[in-house]
Amino acid sequence: MEILLRYRGRAVTTTDAHFIRALIAAHPEQSRRALSATLCEAWDWRQDNGALRAMVCRGLMLALARAGHITLPPKRRTPPNPLGVRTSGVVGTGGTPLPIDTTPLTGSLRALGALTLVSVRRTPQEALFKGLMAAYHYLGYTQPVGEHLKFLVYAGTRPVALGAWSSAPRHLGPRDRFLGWSPAVRRQNIGGIAYNTRFLILPWVQVPHLASHVLARMTRALPQMWADAYGHPVYWAETFVDTTRYRGTCYHAANWQVLGQTQGRGKDDQTHQANRSLKDVLGLPLCRDYRARLLGVA
Repeated sequence: MEILLRYRGRAVTTTDAHFIRALIAAHPEQSRRALSATLCEAWDWRQDNGALRAMVCRGLMLALARAGHITLPPKRRTPPNPLGVRTSGVVGTGGTPLPIDTTPLTGSLRALGALTLVSVRRTPQEALFKGLMAAYHYLGYTQPVGEHLKFLVYAGTRPVALGAWSSAPRHLGPRDRFLGWSPAVRRQNIGGIAYNTRFLILPWVQVPHLASHVLARMTRALPQMWADAYGHPVYWAETFVDTTRYRGTCYHAANWQVLGQTQGRGKDDQTHQANRSLKDVLGLPLCRDYRARLLGVA
């Protein structure tokens, strides 16, 4: 069987493509979203918590369609692009404006007072998280796939910082060499790593040492919050820093270590050619025996 492409760790063959074409033909009434769920059910393709990997499956089907291997039904709706509203203020679901107090916050970390870390995924506050990230992070907001958490950090009633965490990239040379695990062990234990996809201190908050303090708070809380959400903890955190834009000072101050650099190819690379800036790969142990747990010898 010929392998047509690899997507998020799954090799898709000509037999798979034939099966998907037959599935689409057998369900002409279904939307792309519904078809992805139907395919996940047929393949029993699930996350560790048992939920269908429907969003990942939609991406796989779209990749097959773009390569000409399948034909998807027409789109029934086009979701709003959060990058398109970044300059028009903070908005929530459906474009509803969200009132945000942007009065400057300055002074010392102590003067800021007690901070509250809130996990907002699937809560009413998630709309605020999305709106703030879309408006003020240079990468905008992108909906994570797979296991993920979203944090808002409050000083009193005012949000001051945001953090997004998701499942880790499957192939990351500097991290894999640092841990020393085999491909088989990596496939089995990759769920023990959380990837920091976004970190943001809101632009009107100018408080020295706040960023490193918030990072430390998040990483201390991350293993238990991940276990509460998905039934298993995480033992290692990692992120990328684009050194053409930032020095990663807050990560260094929070004891993250540089493991190496990316190759500039992205997770879905098909050409093996660099097409983006190189980034530093940073990692942080979340427990003392992280290596033994990730290697499966704990």
